[in-house]
Amino acid sequence: MKITNLFRMSSDKGRTCAFTGHRPQNLPFRFNENDDRCIALKQKLRDCIVQLIEQEGVRHFISGMAIGVDMYAAEIVLELKAEYPFITLEAAIPCETQAAKWSEPLRDRYYKIAELCDHETMLQKQYTSDCMQKRNRYMVDHADILLAVWDGTSSGTGSTVRYARTKNKAVWIIDECSMVNDDLYKLIIDQAVDHQCKII
Repeated sequence: MKITNLFRMSSDKGRTCAFTGHRPQNLPFRFNENDDRCIALKQKLRDCIVQLIEQEGVRHFISGMAIGVDMYAAEIVLELKAEYPFITLEAAIPCETQAAKWSEPLRDRYYKIAELCDHETMLQKQYTSDCMQKRNRYMVDHADILLAVWDGTSSGTGSTVRYARTKNKAVWIIDECSMVNDDLYKLIIDQAVDHQCKII
């Protein structure tokens, strides 16, 4: 996975970081977490989270608890609490039934993470077509930094990145260029320039 340091958004020390990223069906390795690309992505997430703690003063993390990047990041924060006991994790849940239709192993994983979180925010009880967007906006509104795994395409993750920039939040984008072709990598770079984001 290439590392391209292009932009530094803000010199201000953030205190809270929210996560956004693609679900497995939109990642090149899909649901195969043993794939080398997934392992590399998780390591990059871990490295970024450690950097946020040690260099940016982040103490609180918010996960939207979706399958994929949200859950990977939440699990990493929980693991890092052994090394950094002062950090906290919040589950921002869009609706009570978020995991209701997931497979049993994914539901079990979701509930285990939620149980270990320091705080849980339920945005609303019932599912509505805009509840995911409300969750994403809540996370951005309550964060200083948004850490995104984003391939530059139109998506919920892309909308969250754009919303964060309208709120003048720092945005760090994990560069997945080893997982995509040159044209898509150029799109990622162009989108980052447009949204004044830091590629890491």
